[in-house]
Amino acid sequence: MYRWFDERLNLTRFNKKFLNKAFAVHHSYFIGEIALFAFVTLVITGIFLTFNYEPSIRMVKVAGKSLPAAYASVLYIDSLPFGAVLRSVHHWSASIMIAAAFIHLLRILISGAYKRPREINWFVGLLLLLLTILTAFTGYSLPFDAFSATATGIGYGIGTSIPYIGEWVSQVIFGGEFPTVHSIPRVYSLHVLWFPLLLMATLGLHMLVMVKQKHTQPTYAKKVAPGRILGVPLMPQQAYMSTILFLLYLAVVFFIGGTWIAHPIQVYGPPTASTPLVKPDWYLIWVYGILQIIPGDLKIPLPFGAVMNSEFIGSVLIPGILGLVAILLPFLDTRRTKMRYMELPTRHPVRTAVTFALLAFLVTTTLAGWKGELGLSAGQLWAIIIGSSLLTYLVVYYAIILIWGRPPKEDLDAA
Repeated sequence: MYRWFDERLNLTRFNKKFLNKAFAVHHSYFIGEIALFAFVTLVITGIFLTFNYEPSIRMVKVAGKSLPAAYASVLYIDSLPFGAVLRSVHHWSASIMIAAAFIHLLRILISGAYKRPREINWFVGLLLLLLTILTAFTGYSLPFDAFSATATGIGYGIGTSIPYIGEWVSQVIFGGEFPTVHSIPRVYSLHVLWFPLLLMATLGLHMLVMVKQKHTQPTYAKKVAPGRILGVPLMPQQAYMSTILFLLYLAVVFFIGGTWIAHPIQVYGPPTASTPLVKPDWYLIWVYGILQIIPGDLKIPLPFGAVMNSEFIGSVLIPGILGLVAILLPFLDTRRTKMRYMELPTRHPVRTAVTFALLAFLVTTTLAGWKGELGLSAGQLWAIIIGSSLLTYLVVYYAIILIWGRPPKEDLDAA
């Protein structure tokens, strides 16, 4: 049978060219694979959910009560054997994928692997993180309970706050002022079709570029195999390790999903005229925290009658500036070495300190999301955010200098 296929598809040449590709071995490289495993799990569990979900807000009768069809279909999913567990696994896999993609980007950042010639994959990785967050957010509205309707309504308000194009953006995404009869079908199509297709294409491009350029090597490879690729072939060694890791991932995520059932919609009930107090999931709460400490009446006039309000500044402008800096980073840091090897964080104290300062900023803005519970004013929280970020930078920078000394001069050429 192999010979039959080999004569027609030239499998022997394919095996030699691709399946024997050397993959570098380092524990940090498996973080990216975990993001891929989470995506596969999301697709598989998502198929089950689509078989039983109705993307509509039409009213249906359930046990004598009139409920939106989307809300009622999620109740039906939870009533199926292992239905609530699979929905919970879908929810937690989304969080794991976002966390793994973010940590993977941090590893690229702190090791300098974003530099020439790997700028393209750095851009693709940033796009992957953005698409993953957008896909997760569009899943917010689908249960159509009081929580998700309120959270999605906030997203609609953020979309409309974009100067000049806000109304158009919100019309495209939500099909009108949320919620309308078109909102759930529109968001549903984005969540189960368009964003997953974009994620598949972007993941494929990411892996294709990675295979073409090869992994950056860990620093110990300089001594073990100087000038050569230190790793294992895709088949069978890398495939075995990836399979074991995938099975371990499934075991962990099903344990989490079965122990902590995600988002029990019965607690919130169907949407009502009252607006419940909601906080977004962990990966967006830092944006929510920024909105909490920006004056709600802040408005900056723009030409042609447009306005930048607090919603736009806190949820679009500030994250957009961080994203722009990330995009420009390979062009700002033009120093390069032989980029076959990862750079040690201790030999690049400024970059390492900036990375930790960014983490401090994200942690403290996340804490600002609990402004009311903490009993702190906006001014106090701004002082904590700015002060902790600056202090983290100084502590990390001088700790590296004192412990490891100033980095020696390297053969760094201008790009």
